Amino acid sequence: MPLEFAGPATPLDDEAIEGAAKKIGCQVAAVRAVIDVESRGGFLADKRPKILFERHYFSRLTGHKHDGTHPAISNPKWGGYKGKEAEYDRLGQAIALDRDAALRSASWGAFQIMGDNYRICGFEDVEDFVAAMVSGEAAQLDAFVAFVKKNHLDDELIRTDWAGFARGYNGPAYRANKYDEKLEAAYRFHSAGGPHVLSPRPLLRQGDRGDAVKDLQTLLGLTVDGDFGPKTKQAEVKFQKSQKLYADGIVGKNTWAALAAE
Repeated sequence: MPLEFAGPATPLDDEAIEGAAKKIGCQVAAVRAVIDVESRGGFLADKRPKILFERHYFSRLTGHKHDGTHPAISNPKWGGYKGKEAEYDRLGQAIALDRDAALRSASWGAFQIMGDNYRICGFEDVEDFVAAMVSGEAAQLDAFVAFVKKNHLDDELIRTDWAGFARGYNGPAYRANKYDEKLEAAYRFHSAGGPHVLSPRPLLRQGDRGDAVKDLQTLLGLTVDGDFGPKTKQAEVKFQKSQKLYADGIVGKNTWAALAAE
C-alpha cells in the first residue's frame, strides 16, 4: 500500500536555485547558504517530505480540546519529537483527530515551513500546500521564496545580514543555536571561488590553514584561528562520531553537510 505523502522526491538543481536568487534579488551563494543550514535535503528515504510535528501548534489550533486525552500530540508545551519517519506516526495520530489542524501543525520539506503558513506561501488551503511539498524540492524552494518575501526577509538576504535573517526566520533563540554564524560560514563557502552555481567545498585535514578552516572552526564552536591542528581534528572526530560518519578527522562533503545542518 503506497505511503500517504510519498512523492517523486525530485531534488533541486542549479537552475532552480538561480531562479530563487533572482526572485529574491540576492546572491546565489546566499540561497545556497540557507539550503545548507536548514536541511540535508527535503525528503526522507521513503520519499516523504521531512517533517517535524509541533504539538503546541496542534493544541492551539484545536482549542486545547485534545490536551487531556492526547498530551503527546496536543500540548501547550513544545517538544515530544521522535524524529524522521516517526514524526509521521505523530502526524497520523493528529490527523485522526483533526486533519486540517494536523497538517498545519507540521513543518514541511527542505526549509521546514509550517503548514500554518500556507497562505503566506501563496496557497488557498493547507492541502494544496502539502501537495506542493510532496511534489519535489523545487516547490519547497518556491514556498521558501514566497515566505521570505512576504515576511520582508529578502532585504536581509540581499545585504547578507545573517543575524537579521536568522532572527526573522528561526526566531529569538537563533543565537543559542548559532544560526547566524552557520549561515555566514556557509555563505563564505559558496561565494569563494568559481561560479556561484557551484558548491565549492574544500577537503580539509590536519595541517591545512586559511578561511575554510576558520569556517570549520566556527561550525564546531572552537576558537577561530584558521589553523587545522590537533584540537580541531579532535573536535572534528568527535562530531563525526556523533553523526555516525566515518570518523577520520578529514572534512569532506558528508561532514560539511552534517556541520551545516546542525
